[in-house]
Amino acid sequence: MAGHSQFKNIMHKKGKQDAVRSKVFSKLAREITVAAKLGLPDPAMNPRLRAAVLAARADNMPKDNIERAIKKAVGGEGENYDEIRYEGYAPGGVAVIVEALTDNRNRTAGEVRSYFTKAGGALAETGAVSFMFDRVGVIEFDTVVASEDAVMEAAIEAGADDASSSEDGHEIVTTVEGLKDVAKALEERFGEPRRTALIWRPQNSVPVDDEAGEKILKLVGALEDNDDVQKVYANFEVSDALVAKMDA
Repeated sequence: MAGHSQFKNIMHKKGKQDAVRSKVFSKLAREITVAAKLGLPDPAMNPRLRAAVLAARADNMPKDNIERAIKKAVGGEGENYDEIRYEGYAPGGVAVIVEALTDNRNRTAGEVRSYFTKAGGALAETGAVSFMFDRVGVIEFDTVVASEDAVMEAAIEAGADDASSSEDGHEIVTTVEGLKDVAKALEERFGEPRRTALIWRPQNSVPVDDEAGEKILKLVGALEDNDDVQKVYANFEVSDALVAKMDA
């Protein structure tokens, strides 16, 4: 999954830039408010809210901002957002899944469609590409929390499906249903994870040349910049040279 990893790193660095920090915080706050509205406003009792708070902390979102987003839900303030998943094809036959929270379905659908069209891709019906991905839970820890063997052993005992370690950290994969219990068991052993989330994981990566790769990365960038878009997933693999060029 080298392409997926490279893509994630590019987006992560982009999200860290000061120029987009306020946009990142806005999206994080939206997810926190929605999660708190859908369940209890206590992260300890609401897995989705806890995951949202962890994501906010990972991006250095101020504690006051997090608390304000939760209070909006408790007080019934703020807009009501619909959760929508868009699916489509990027150049090179690459499959793309877009998750959004929007207060205007028509606006968001029109904008997402235009991004695909401008990139030489096409928006498709829901379900058109999601079968190429697995919906899984992921839990991530920094490398310093424990050894690879210790994490693997704990993950197996907790009922996880898989675990892997690299210089970037430890990643544990679970079923959607098992995420809450596995995360709780691992947290009791290793402390708070740096990330807990449900994601769409590509089953295979599609190699693309640099020309298509640049178009795809620009498409993903445009989607990520949209206020209503929360997450973007794609099943492509690009060259290291292109990654370096786009990351410059």
